[in-house]
Amino acid sequence: MESSSERRPSWTFLTNHARVLVAISRDPGIRLRDVAVTCGLTERTVQAIVADLETDGYLTRSRDGRRNRYEIAEGATFRHPAEAGHEIAGLLSLLAEDTSPLRR
Repeated sequence: MESSSERRPSWTFLTNHARVLVAISRDPGIRLRDVAVTCGLTERTVQAIVADLETDGYLTRSRDGRRNRYEIAEGATFRHPAEAGHEIAGLLSLLAEDTSPLRR
């Protein structure tokens, strides 16, 4: 019989977009393949999410040698009306402590 700690949750509190943004906020020079591993997503999904976040002004990407470096937009606010007016910086600050398996 499978224990509750071995079962995969059917839902989570954070969206994949939030998880990707948190991973990038912890390490602005992170490779997207490492974001994918940290978030449990495919690299293609992470690329699409980063494109969404860039398009909507949540982050910008610049080249740093052969790698990308990401910068999260200051003052960016949540999109949903229920959180309207609240900056994402508060969430990112709350989740700033890195607990990912790649960083232990």
